[in-house]
Amino acid sequence: MADDDLATLGPAAGPRTTSTDQPTDGPEHPQPGPGTAPAAGPAARWLPRLVIAGLVLAALNLRPAITSLGALLEEVRDGLGMSGTVAGLLTSVPALCFAAFGIAAPRLARRWGPGAVVCTGMVAITVGVAVRPYAGGTGGFLAASALALAGIAVSNVLMPVVIKSWFPSRVGPMTGLYSMALALGTSLAAALTVPMTGALGGSWRTGLAVWAAFAAVAVLPWLVVVRQRRAAAGPAGSTTARPVETPVRITASPTAWALAVFFGLQATAAYITMGWMPQIFRDAGVSAGTAGVLLAVTMAMGVPLSFVLPRLATRMRHQGPLAVLLGLCGLAGYAGLWLAPAAGAWAWALLMGISNCAFPLALTMIGMRSTSSAGVVKLSAFAQSVGYLISIPGPLLVGTLYQHSGGWGLPIALMAGLMVPQIAVGVLAGRDRRIEDEG
Repeated sequence: MADDDLATLGPAAGPRTTSTDQPTDGPEHPQPGPGTAPAAGPAARWLPRLVIAGLVLAALNLRPAITSLGALLEEVRDGLGMSGTVAGLLTSVPALCFAAFGIAAPRLARRWGPGAVVCTGMVAITVGVAVRPYAGGTGGFLAASALALAGIAVSNVLMPVVIKSWFPSRVGPMTGLYSMALALGTSLAAALTVPMTGALGGSWRTGLAVWAAFAAVAVLPWLVVVRQRRAAAGPAGSTTARPVETPVRITASPTAWALAVFFGLQATAAYITMGWMPQIFRDAGVSAGTAGVLLAVTMAMGVPLSFVLPRLATRMRHQGPLAVLLGLCGLAGYAGLWLAPAAGAWAWALLMGISNCAFPLALTMIGMRSTSSAGVVKLSAFAQSVGYLISIPGPLLVGTLYQHSGGWGLPIALMAGLMVPQIAVGVLAGRDRRIEDEG
């Protein structure tokens, strides 16, 4: 990625010291912010806070497009006449879009700046979520969903870059805040979609479209950030210092590959959970409303844990033990879904919620496995794009196995089997290494 990729969204202009590029999190590394730059008026004081607000609002809107659909999947299938296989394809669309569009995020950021790309991503989410219930037929629904997911994809990749560039000495806490907001948005969509649909007249179309209003709010702070950064940079952007980029051949890094596979396997588990867990409980005799609440509990577990886990991870030299612990919780949850899905539903939801915190762990490791913001954007794009590509077959296989076997035994066995290699590559990705030393 070019040196100016991060300058558009980075802290106010001014040279950076070497220490600000380190993913450290302690008092000996004070947070660089406006104070590291020449005085830029009042904006130097409030702009970082606005970035935090934009970060949180964006995170809140990066999953409702997916989990709201999971809560109403049966109604959507009936309304659009989908088979089980097509519904499985629908749950695979997020991973496909994240892989396809996420790889383009660095190039888009180089051309337009990360802030503008994130802002455009929020607009895409708003339009896609608003349009897809009324697009007409399965094809239109998928196309509008792809638009929303494209916005999510580029924002997914660039959020760790925003954190590394604005808060390099607070990677753990800021990743925790971002992950917590993401988990909160996920759980709120899962818990509120069904009751909101009933309150708004009972139409699944309205129940899905209402989340566009929340996405529209997330556009506002990014509009201000982009406008302010462009004004500070001047017409040619010549006032902003360029961070020095260390050449990295990302595909030559074993750590990058381990992170990509770990990210892919945890994404497989997460999107199977978000897409199919409510249906597993409903087929076991749990009501639709309760199934949505159970998914919300699973997602809500990520709210506190996503805040704590990155802080803990940045204080460990090796994050492998955390990957093992989360994987074991996932295996226990799958065992419960196999043996007694309804009787122990709340326990399995809690265990799956803990296991799903592999996502903030992966984000934290992305920020820790490079010494610079430029390296983070390469690693983030590579790990997330390759990872989501790996995750594409999972939800589709689950839908196919469910349709042809007539039950959830084989799909759950598949989920449990994938958790074993996730643990193994998590241990490899957690080693105290940097991609600059490997590639």
